[in-house]
Amino acid sequence: MRPFALSAALNAIAVTAVSVLVAACQSAPPAPRANTAALPTMERIALGANSCWFKSGDAAFKAYRLAPELNSFSGKPRILVVPRRSPESRPLLVVQAEGHPARLSAFGPLMDEPVAGRIAADVKRWAAGSTGCS
Repeated sequence: MRPFALSAALNAIAVTAVSVLVAACQSAPPAPRANTAALPTMERIALGANSCWFKSGDAAFKAYRLAPELNSFSGKPRILVVPRRSPESRPLLVVQAEGHPARLSAFGPLMDEPVAGRIAADVKRWAAGSTGCS
């Protein structure tokens, strides 16, 4: 092999090796973070509650229905859980958020029932960006 051809081949190998090393050192881009403002947080919670508590046929929520009130002029978007047969009745559960980052609160008669721990865990998980059911 001629010296020029050998030098070109070695350069090609060196460039390939450096490219592989540089690619190996680069970290993956960070995972997207959930928006922590009140409205996007409550939108995630409403979607989770609707799919996991109501549309799934969950026995703990069979007697209730979801009433989202996300477009709030008070700056406190919220979801309500009301009796299925009497949606105009007083809410049995209110989950609301305000501010950025969102400060969540959940209150109402359902928070004094055995299902309260599950409600709190689900709401925290959905607020953090998870989409699964418990």
